[in-house]
Amino acid sequence: MKRILKHYIVDTYALYIASQIASGLTFEKGLETLLLAGIALTVASILAKPVINVLLLPLTLITFGLFKWVSSAIALYLVTLVVSDFKILGFHFSGLTTKFFDLPSINLSGVLALIGFSFLISLITSCLYWIIKS
Repeated sequence: MKRILKHYIVDTYALYIASQIASGLTFEKGLETLLLAGIALTVASILAKPVINVLLLPLTLITFGLFKWVSSAIALYLVTLVVSDFKILGFHFSGLTTKFFDLPSINLSGVLALIGFSFLISLITSCLYWIIKS
């Protein structure tokens, strides 16, 4: 139960951070939709994502693991189907310029937006789990 609760908190917070970093995630009813999308993403990550990974195993092996982001995008798409007030309109990152490096602006739509947000959410969740673990 603790593992599921930790997974839910991390997934919900990752959705919120992803919506702040890149525009395109829409929570029509605000916090209520965010919490429902967090529940749906947790269920999709725990139940559906392993099944999707097994089905896509040959493609994942051929691409040396790069196709795993597609399974995350499918799980995110399942969340948009289940939670009607949660929508992905596009992936719009305005870029980042610092003293040390520059990240260009990115605009994606459709399936590429799902892949972009799944990559961003998986990056955020990985960082959060690393922070929690240490």
